[in-house]
Amino acid sequence: MTDLLDAPVIDGPGVYDIPEDAYHADPVPGGSLSSSGARRLLPPSCPAIFRHEQLNPPGPKKAFDLGSAAHRLVLGSGPELVRIDADEWRTKEVKEQVAAVRAGGGIPLKPAEYRQVHDMAAALRRHPVAAALFDPAHGQPEQTLIWQDDDTGISCRARLDWQPDAKPGRRLIVPDYKTCRSASPRAIAKAVHEHGYHQQTEWYLRGAQALDLADGDAAFVFVFQEKDPPYLVTVVQLDDEALHVARERNRRAMETYAACVEADHWPGYSDDIELITLPAWATREENL
Repeated sequence: MTDLLDAPVIDGPGVYDIPEDAYHADPVPGGSLSSSGARRLLPPSCPAIFRHEQLNPPGPKKAFDLGSAAHRLVLGSGPELVRIDADEWRTKEVKEQVAAVRAGGGIPLKPAEYRQVHDMAAALRRHPVAAALFDPAHGQPEQTLIWQDDDTGISCRARLDWQPDAKPGRRLIVPDYKTCRSASPRAIAKAVHEHGYHQQTEWYLRGAQALDLADGDAAFVFVFQEKDPPYLVTVVQLDDEALHVARERNRRAMETYAACVEADHWPGYSDDIELITLPAWATREENL
């Protein structure tokens, strides 16, 4: 675990090399809004949930280990991967090993999981586009952007999986790596909607523009990779309509955040009596 006291001091807008736990703890004096936070402020979530999670950050979860480990190998940065030579983690001795690895900031993996993430990274390097996007000779992993929104005055932050080197006359393409069950375009479209990845895209582009990271336009792409063999990879870019929707939602989130901070009031879903209508599918079933 990183000592947060050793994290760089944020003294204004810019690009910072900050440990992941320091980033999630919000290193900006006075507070800042991230893309994930912006999504939690809006329906189907609400400001009360955002505030609760902000004050009570969740601990590490086994369900996230595989994705985090794959990130470590693809990006070349992150926590140490430690193979635990036991297929079952039930004995006291093994549980103590796992706990020690987590306490030291590492990711414990079963032998099969350890092989799996290495095979995933190898498969990604065989994909011509994905391999080029994460080329260690032409970029840096996990860079933090800090900027100020002109309209609301709030501070914003984003953590790029990869910041490519800017080249004069060439469009900057910023990639983000995500593991998934299915990397088919249809499944990806559904995931983008469900998880608000279109808002992440617009948010990160907003930060890159605010900090003048690109000599001209910048593009943002997702690199989705399946977690099962043959570990297929699909690289996608969202269209203008998705970015338009995201721009409106992100603007609403920033205005909501600014209002909540100013009033120190973080409302739930509603403070009134809501009139509820049955879902359309339920009404259709009753009329059959």
